[in-house]
Amino acid sequence: MRKEMPGNSKRVLLLGGTGDALAIARELPAAHVYSLAGLGRVPGDLTCTVRVGGFGGIDGLARYLRAENIALVVDATHPYAAQMSRHAHAACALADVPLWAVRRPAWQPQPGDDWRDAADWREIVARIAAFQRPLFTLGREALAHLHEIPASQRWTVRCLEAHPGNERAKIIDARGPFDLEGERALFDAAGVDVVVSKNSGGRATEAKLAVARERGLPVVMLTRPSLPDAHRTFDDAASARDALLRWLDSIDTSET
Repeated sequence: MRKEMPGNSKRVLLLGGTGDALAIARELPAAHVYSLAGLGRVPGDLTCTVRVGGFGGIDGLARYLRAENIALVVDATHPYAAQMSRHAHAACALADVPLWAVRRPAWQPQPGDDWRDAADWREIVARIAAFQRPLFTLGREALAHLHEIPASQRWTVRCLEAHPGNERAKIIDARGPFDLEGERALFDAAGVDVVVSKNSGGRATEAKLAVARERGLPVVMLTRPSLPDAHRTFDDAASARDALLRWLDSIDTSET
């Protein structure tokens, strides 16, 4: 187990909300900060400090970095949390703090896949117009459009938050990882004929793509946003965690 650092030591700010971030946060001692936007459950098993809520934009985040003696920011937010990543990039530049980022590789289509790109909600609606039983795995976005469901469709929406839905929409609040058996059961129960997804990458939610491939179903894939550069980037949480632990060891050594 890592030793705790003195209160005046340089600190790490980990921007999270993903499984990747949580895996890293579990390695952080109490002096360091794991930041969550406030969506979903707050982990109760962490040694590090957990901060919930926003920073007040770029300037607010830069002030926080200076005030809290943050010496390194690790951006392990969701690949679609583009605004937070851009704010982190700009704030780190203002505060002269290095930025590392976990940039999970996007999924790539496999033989038998029928992927249909969509740049925004308007294009998603156009892509699914011919279908009756879409499964949405976009997070909360579909919840804002439940009143727009055409009479010909019944939606299944999977997201982190519980929601009552309506007569044409069933909301499933669930958090991955999801396995093939569970996804097959969901497709059967909901009669899914098209999947709407973010290209999140990683293994936790990939099973739905395999089931769509098995059944010859199309997947409407929301285009990934562009993200800013970082001083160091990592393809996965394990690589970022190992590099961070080495960095923390170097800080411990320099301050003893």
